[in-house]
Amino acid sequence: MVSSSSLFSTTLLSAPNSLLSHRSPRIQSPPASLLLRKNPRCRRVSMALSAQPSSPALEKSVEMGEEMISLNVVGENDLLIVGPGVLGRMVAEQWQQEGGPMQIPMPLFSLNCNEECNNRHQIFMIVSNTLGCQIYGQTMTADHHDELMKVGINPSIRGTKFTHKLPYVIFCAPPSRTVDYPDDVRLAASNWSGEGGFLFTSSTALYDCSDNGICDENTPVVPLGRSSRTDLLLNAEDAVLEVGGCVIRLADRGAHVYWLRKGTVESRPDHVVNLIHYEDAASLSVAILKKMLRGRVFLGSDNHPLSRQDLMDAVIQSGKFTEKFLGFTGTDGPLGKRLYNWKTRAEVGWDPKYPSFRQFLGLTD
Repeated sequence: MVSSSSLFSTTLLSAPNSLLSHRSPRIQSPPASLLLRKNPRCRRVSMALSAQPSSPALEKSVEMGEEMISLNVVGENDLLIVGPGVLGRMVAEQWQQEGGPMQIPMPLFSLNCNEECNNRHQIFMIVSNTLGCQIYGQTMTADHHDELMKVGINPSIRGTKFTHKLPYVIFCAPPSRTVDYPDDVRLAASNWSGEGGFLFTSSTALYDCSDNGICDENTPVVPLGRSSRTDLLLNAEDAVLEVGGCVIRLADRGAHVYWLRKGTVESRPDHVVNLIHYEDAASLSVAILKKMLRGRVFLGSDNHPLSRQDLMDAVIQSGKFTEKFLGFTGTDGPLGKRLYNWKTRAEVGWDPKYPSFRQFLGLTD
């Protein structure tokens, strides 16, 4: 079976190397157990720093009926993920994977070495990049908080207040479980410090094209009033752009899994769909956040549009799925659009891991 998600690392989350400050962190004097008893030579001491909510940097309290997260320290690369589902967790994972241990001079001194000796010998400690990066996740319920903590995400419920604002925020929660989606986006924006980046994950459904025509970042969007679904997204995008955040309109992800489960789909087979793998959607989101841009709209797609029938033919040809797909039975409806995001790729400096759906399945294009 092919899964659209990869296994999540249970190691501590790390900030991307390109985001790390070059300043040495402020660290209190080490415990006596770490003091060297002999004249020091250049040595390395490994130390693990917890990124779990039990960390002294994170305290929860309830004030006037509202849950409050007290942040004693806010790192320059701390990230809040609103809606840490499949995409949000992959964003967290990639925020981690782009980092790694860094070697920092630490103020460790020998008890049996004078000041001149200590100045001559530099002692290094390998410190996890999480020393400068915490990742927080806000959800509608606490149902999956244990899972989030296992992958290094500090979870809280939607509406939880932070005593200090965070430099990086990504909103990737769907509109299906909320009464006022644009207001949820504004609430997330209220936790953004205005530094780093704020990114909202929207949909390519907003592009006003349904005749299999070619679309890109400059294609006009549907007007307000076309449908309640697109109105929600348009108003949410406006809320993001008003505060200087950015928007990424993402193509479909995992449509084949849904159609396999249904077996028979009442849709026309020649409708053109556009895809992007979850991993690629996450890496593009991280790349945009790292650019620290303001008020921009981007497009996320693999640039290989294909019909619904071609997509499911590739699924069957791959032999990787046990479910049996019976076919599409519809004859009416829009024809879709063909999306290309060359402008986004050039500006952000990004290319997908999976250039096409067929290549994802191990087939040639």
